[in-house]
Amino acid sequence: MPEDKNRATAAAILPLVGGAGNLTSIAHCMTRLRLGIQDRSLVQDEALKALPAVMGVVEDDTYQIVLGPGTVARVTPEFERLVADSRALAPAAEPEPPGPPLTSETTTPQSATAPTPPTATQPPPTSPATPTAEELAAHGAALKARQKSRNATPVKLFLRRIANIFVPLIPALIGCGIIAGINGLLTNLGWLPSVVPALAAMASGFMSLIAVFVGYNTAKEFGGTPVLGGAVAAVIVFPGVTHIAAFGQHLSPGQGGVLGALAAALLAVQVEKWCRKAVPEALDVLLTPTLTVLVTGLVTLFGLMFVAGEAATAIGTCANWLLAHGGAFAGLILGGLFLPLVMLGLHQALIPLHTTLIEQQGYTVLLPILAMAGAGQVGAAIAVYLRLPRNRSIRRTIKSALPAGFLGVGEPLIYGVSLPLGRPFITACLGGACGGAFVGFFNQLGDAVGSTAIGPSGWALFPLVKGNHTLATTLTVYALGLAVGYLAGFLATYFFGLSKQMRAELNADPGSAPTPTAAEPAPTTAGIATAPGTPAGLGAP
Repeated sequence: MPEDKNRATAAAILPLVGGAGNLTSIAHCMTRLRLGIQDRSLVQDEALKALPAVMGVVEDDTYQIVLGPGTVARVTPEFERLVADSRALAPAAEPEPPGPPLTSETTTPQSATAPTPPTATQPPPTSPATPTAEELAAHGAALKARQKSRNATPVKLFLRRIANIFVPLIPALIGCGIIAGINGLLTNLGWLPSVVPALAAMASGFMSLIAVFVGYNTAKEFGGTPVLGGAVAAVIVFPGVTHIAAFGQHLSPGQGGVLGALAAALLAVQVEKWCRKAVPEALDVLLTPTLTVLVTGLVTLFGLMFVAGEAATAIGTCANWLLAHGGAFAGLILGGLFLPLVMLGLHQALIPLHTTLIEQQGYTVLLPILAMAGAGQVGAAIAVYLRLPRNRSIRRTIKSALPAGFLGVGEPLIYGVSLPLGRPFITACLGGACGGAFVGFFNQLGDAVGSTAIGPSGWALFPLVKGNHTLATTLTVYALGLAVGYLAGFLATYFFGLSKQMRAELNADPGSAPTPTAAEPAPTTAGIATAPGTPAGLGAP
């Protein structure tokens, strides 16, 4: 039965994204089905959002359908099977040229429909006085598209590629992190002593070889041979490096960690590409892999491992010092600015830092603080819901997106509610800042709160929470931090997120807005300047 349900979800999604012939790639992360779309005009956004299993849609470098943790891992294989079956039954037809669908509102040539001046029986066209959830979503999509174009800089595109290296590792990090948590609990309670060593091996095995996976994915992402990237990264974790000295010090297995593996694999890709051009084709199969591993391996052993090891140590020292001496202030800044960092595409630079901290200390102290940004969004959304009791359209959007928000999937709330409204996005960030300051304050007191993996947030992070005190203490601090984020985001938005004029314009059912007549002129929005095509009430705060 679960398979039938997942297959039904996949079957419902496929035609709404233009069919199998409109897809160029299929992948999934922790919560989203990520699709490469050939013709964007064939995708039916609103119909997708209306599906019961769909929590929202996000458009980035791929078209992302939010299904939630667990569900996406089950729906994706069914979706891939349906696509394969569709392509096997009939060759993919070429998508039609992009253009507006032929509906009653399709624009016809100017010669056929010249605009006519309004008359007494033909009132001037006006947009509804109250923005609907669809208009908010459209405005949010426009803001995201504009921000996406601004983020297409070489540095940000490079950071996105770095993120692509680590995202496939998240499921293993989560699985091993949860097993490590269970193992720690059993160890503290003194239960099942014969099982504890086995769980320790399961939890630590992946982390001991994570450099190899990073090297493999790095070479794959940057156009090299993946196995060569893994081969040069494997040098870092080889036990025999203890017999090698660099810069007057003997190396240790794993020194440099993921940063060293990343640098080694990037170098291997460049050496390999040079060899492909310089080595004769007859000797390519022998010389290219040999020279790639030899040159990169020597540079890694006698340079990169030491340098990357010093960098990794500095990252851990700085993170601990920052939270130990300025925990509350650091949490305030990190929690309040994380969502703007996401919009700017700069959050991806944090992924190698998280992984380095997990590799060094067993957990990252940064992620629980950054998770407070999502708590602020949830609190802000609840405040908007209560402030607009008569706008059923926006309330329906918030109600459908809140479950995902509690689980740490914030995009439906951000791009469907707070960001298009303007001011609630700022007050939501204030809520995240307060939650971050709370968790940072306890870090300053010596109660470190960390996460054994990256990816989950919100309530989904509870199984991965770990610190330097008892599990109950660490969980309590994290839970209270979420509560502070919810409450601060709610209060800031309830009292300051919507001005009196915005509430007057938004607090009505869009479907019941009266149609202006000649005797009743269309209402105007005074005092708020909006961009052309922006519904009233959606201007900047």
